[in-house]
Amino acid sequence: MAASDTLQDIKSKGILWGFGVLVLIVLVVLFILGAWWGSEPDQFNVQEEALLRAKETNNTEMPVGYTYANTLAHIAEVLLHKPGGYITNDVAPPGVFLDNISSWEFGALVMLRDAASALRNHFARDQSQSAEDPDLAVAEPYFYYEHNSWALPSTEAEYEKGIEALHKYMVRLHKYGGPVKHAQFYSRADNLWQYVEIVIKRLGGLSTRLSASTAGAELMPGMAVIEPGAALQSGQAKTTPILAQTPWLEIDDVFYEARGASWALLHILRAIKHDFHDILLDKRAMNTVDIMIKSLENALAPILSPMVLNGGGYGLFANYSLTMATYIARCNAAALDLRDIMNRG
Repeated sequence: MAASDTLQDIKSKGILWGFGVLVLIVLVVLFILGAWWGSEPDQFNVQEEALLRAKETNNTEMPVGYTYANTLAHIAEVLLHKPGGYITNDVAPPGVFLDNISSWEFGALVMLRDAASALRNHFARDQSQSAEDPDLAVAEPYFYYEHNSWALPSTEAEYEKGIEALHKYMVRLHKYGGPVKHAQFYSRADNLWQYVEIVIKRLGGLSTRLSASTAGAELMPGMAVIEPGAALQSGQAKTTPILAQTPWLEIDDVFYEARGASWALLHILRAIKHDFHDILLDKRAMNTVDIMIKSLENALAPILSPMVLNGGGYGLFANYSLTMATYIARCNAAALDLRDIMNRG
C-alpha cells in the first residue's frame, strides 16, 4: 500500500515537472519572439527603393513625385511586413503585450497619414479648383482606417488597398496614351509650405508631450471652464491644465511614438529633398532640410538601455524623453524656417 502511494506520488510530481518545463519553454519562446518582433525596423534608402519599384513595372526613369509616392507606400509596407507583421491589432501573445512597438507603429502611421493627405490635396493638384487624382482619392482614406482592427475588415487588409492605390498612381506618373490619364505631381513652394505647416504642429505636439515626461514637469495653463448651469461671472471660471505630467507607465509609450514618427518623417523628408530638389536650391532651403534630416537621424540613435530611463535634473541617470524632445525641437525649429522660406515670394 505504501509502495503504491509512493509510485503515485512520483507520477504526480513527474506530471507537474513536465507541465512546469512546458510552461517554461513557452515563456522562453514568447520572450524571444517578443524581443524580435519588438525591435524597430532599419532605415531604408528612398531612391533605391523607388528604383527597384520602377524596375518591377518595367520602367527605367523616375518622374518627379515617384520617389515621394513610393516612400509612402514603402513605409506602409514596412509597417505591415516587418518582423511580426503589424502588431497593434494583435489579440494573442506576444504581440498583445508589445505596447512599445505598437506606439512606434502609431507614430509612424500618423506621419504617413499626413504625407498621404498632402499628396492628395496639395502635391498632386495644380490649384484649388483642380480635380483630385482618382487613385489618391482612394488611397488616402484607407490609411485613415482604424489602426487596431483585428478583423471585418482587418487593418492590414485596408492598408494593403491603400498601398495598391499608391502604386497605381505611381504607374500613371509615367506618360501613357489612350484612356489612361497621366498623373501629376507639382513640386512647388506653396505646396511644400502647406505640408510643412502640418509637420510643425506634429513635431510641436510630440516635443511638448516628451517634455511632460520629466519629473517635476510644470502644468500648462488651460482655458477657462464654466461649470454647467453657472452664470458667466468673474471668479466662477476654473482653469484646468491642458497637459499634466505623463504617468510613469506611459513614458515609454510616448517615447516610442516619437521614435516611430521620427523614423517615418525622416524618410519622407529624404523623398522631399529628392523630388523638391530644384525649388529647394532655388529658395536656398536645402541646408534647412538637411538640418531637419540630421536632427531626426540623431533622434533615432540606438538605445543602449533595455528600458526608457527618466532621470531628473542633473541626476545620475539620463532622461531619454528630454533627449528625444531636444532633437525633435531642433527639427521643429528648422521646419519653422523652412515654412518661412517657402512662403516668401
